[in-house]
Amino acid sequence: MTAVKSEGAASDSALAGAPAARRLYREVASAPRTERRRVVVGPGGSGKSVLLGVLEALYGAAGVTVRRDVPGPDEPFDPNAALLVDDAHKLDDEALERVRAWAAEPGSQVVLAHRPWPRGGPLASIAVAFGAGRGPVVLGPLDRPGVAARSNLLLGERPTAELVDLVFEQTGGSPDLVDRLLVGLRDDRALDRLGSAGEPPTAVVRQLGYEIDAQPVAVRELLLGRTVGAPLDPEVLGALLDVPPGAVGELLDQAAATGLMATDGAVVPLLRHAMQRVVPAAHRLVLQRRLAEIQLDAGGSVLVAARGLIGSGATGARVASAFERAGDEALRECLPVAADLFAAAVEAGAPPLALAARRAEAALLVGDLDAALRRADQVLAEPAAVDGAAARRAVEVAAAVLAHRGMLSRSAELYRWLATQPFGGPTLLAVPALVGIGALDEAREILDATSGRLPTVLAGAEALLAHGIHDTVAGTPTAALSQLTRAAALLEASGRAALLPDSPAALAALVAIHCGELDVAQSVLGQAVAAELGGRVVAARHLLLQALVAMHRGASVQARALLQSASDPGRLEPRDELLAAALDVGLARRAGDLAGLLAGWRRAREAVVRHPVDLYSLQPLGELVVGAARLNEQGWVQPYLDEAEALLDRLGKPPLWAVALHWSGLQAAIASNAGATAQRHAAALDRTAPTSRYATAVAGAGREWLRSLAGDVDADAVESAARGLHSAGLSWEGGRLASQAAIRCRDRKSMNALLGCARALQAGAEAAPSAAPAEAAPGRAQPVRRVKVPEQQSTDSAAGAISGREREVAELVLSGLTYKQIGEQLFISAKTVENHVARMRQRLGSGSRGELFAHLRMLVDEGK
Repeated sequence: MTAVKSEGAASDSALAGAPAARRLYREVASAPRTERRRVVVGPGGSGKSVLLGVLEALYGAAGVTVRRDVPGPDEPFDPNAALLVDDAHKLDDEALERVRAWAAEPGSQVVLAHRPWPRGGPLASIAVAFGAGRGPVVLGPLDRPGVAARSNLLLGERPTAELVDLVFEQTGGSPDLVDRLLVGLRDDRALDRLGSAGEPPTAVVRQLGYEIDAQPVAVRELLLGRTVGAPLDPEVLGALLDVPPGAVGELLDQAAATGLMATDGAVVPLLRHAMQRVVPAAHRLVLQRRLAEIQLDAGGSVLVAARGLIGSGATGARVASAFERAGDEALRECLPVAADLFAAAVEAGAPPLALAARRAEAALLVGDLDAALRRADQVLAEPAAVDGAAARRAVEVAAAVLAHRGMLSRSAELYRWLATQPFGGPTLLAVPALVGIGALDEAREILDATSGRLPTVLAGAEALLAHGIHDTVAGTPTAALSQLTRAAALLEASGRAALLPDSPAALAALVAIHCGELDVAQSVLGQAVAAELGGRVVAARHLLLQALVAMHRGASVQARALLQSASDPGRLEPRDELLAAALDVGLARRAGDLAGLLAGWRRAREAVVRHPVDLYSLQPLGELVVGAARLNEQGWVQPYLDEAEALLDRLGKPPLWAVALHWSGLQAAIASNAGATAQRHAAALDRTAPTSRYATAVAGAGREWLRSLAGDVDADAVESAARGLHSAGLSWEGGRLASQAAIRCRDRKSMNALLGCARALQAGAEAAPSAAPAEAAPGRAQPVRRVKVPEQQSTDSAAGAISGREREVAELVLSGLTYKQIGEQLFISAKTVENHVARMRQRLGSGSRGELFAHLRMLVDEGK
């Protein structure tokens, strides 16, 4: 037997992506005249005809006669012919018997291709006989590598991973659909546009429409039923298609054999487009409505069918009930479409008040707090007109909205009122609100009164959240942080966080920041952002807290990028706006950006007015206290600082929350030269020092800061305190402590050691791991960019007239900073800055300050 070796004579390139077909090709190519009986099976469009065509060419190249038709009744056997029969499932019994007789002859070569349906009869017996000892060649959908291979063949170039994924998702890997879509995209020059446009080529959709039209009515109706969301339930499909449930399985097999439906009953997106084009909208609407009513009666899921009815104008009690049931399903799954489904139910005739509470929760889920509060208020205005569950839900929605807007006292009032109602009772949701406003005794009573609840995931998360917040005040920080992080983890799987007054991840992050555990804060926030925990209503809060973590690490560029990505000013809720304003102020202050600090302060003044003081706002309040001192605006924030201290007094001065506020108070007092106030805050920090590693670090730093300001610098103690701040998550403050002490240090060796420590802490902060792209936010103040250049001077450019350090000083001088501010940024003394400027002026020959600025601008611009 002579093997076929000439690639020019025959090629298997048309079988790219189909390994089973290529194996049969190689088998025939290696021995084209050997006796062979093989069966090829696959649904329509799987490549059976293509395979037979390639084999025909292969046999022809080997000099073997090929027959594609079934032999006649009296036609003799031809030992030199290979019989290739396609669509064997269409042959009658007599034709199949003649194929069997031909194959029974010694030396015969027969390849029989057919669809998997219909089965039975002579075709099944022939397939069994042909496959004795060997199974059939089964052709099915392509995997992603197979789609890539087809794309490479048809496009003449290696496809992108995005194109492969897109084609695979649209076609389900059906070889025929893959080829059609690729050719259509190529001809329309739309290879890079389908993903954004969402519409496949019109010619491809129309051609598929013709094939759908050519199918039997029962198959077309089944395809349409599956397209509008009918489940693979024989009872449901039988009722929808008016066929006996026992006949549904056979109908599914028939549809799958056409290749227009996957073997698992799925209809791929490309065919869905074609169905929408082929089937009149009115007919689709009738089937969707009928499906919804069938599911409604059977107690099954109506979500998919009801979604298809949105905007259709369908009305009536049955349709309204379907929309309502679907809305409940979507709400349980935390799907944003719940709001649209409830709105459609009202339009279809459902009573608005009966759905108001659920519509309120759905609005809260998508972050529409105005609509959520408005609909909840409709129920609260007439609680007797709805059932108890709806009234309770309305209260919880309203309380959550008020908490998200920073009105924690009003939120607590609603929870208190709920506890007095016959439809209500104490709820663990009230504990974070009550603790947040200082009502610790009430919170304890609720914790004692709400034991023994059903052990659901949501109930477990609420219990962990409540006990965790309580432990931040009356327990240990470690236990509190553990419970809060577990509450966040529980809700990641369920997504049910909409009715909580705050995100467990946000509260866990706040507690971690107060403990100096920035890695824990970043981890829990990163998981919350990835899981979209709590939905849109807390998305900005999670990003802003990530920015706060980055700012504490000293990663100011990353923090600014996260701040910008959270939202634009004016679009945040008051609680988030307060945090965003504090970040603006804090970042500008750390960068020595006076103009940015003034702009941020204007934003902060309005944010403070709109947000009452509560326990969870102490971090941003502390930043504003220090910023106010820098601008000599202490009088503006003093009332809020007094409120914060009174709140802590009501809670028994819990160290976890008190330390950060006293640290901010100390920083503000130092900035405003308020010695007595600084001593008071330092003493408070000393009292809390034994309670945690974080408290120990800031208490020690506070002592050394005050000693340094008094001229008593112990370099070793200062360096130890600075590094303690760095390890406690206050990197920038650690560097600043070291640099400030260095300026006041009389011993040059000690001064250089402290400056080296400051630079090391700054470098470590700038190298902190990123949680978001560190891109400059357009239109917002940014820290001055420092350009690092070699110390040696260049002879090819005027920019070489100044050294690398002098270039840094020049950039900061041009930005408008004072010598003192420049020294703080570069960790050198103001006198050293002045000397750098004097040397540059002399070297450049600048006769005036204006000339110096002009020369520096030229040099800096040239060096960029």
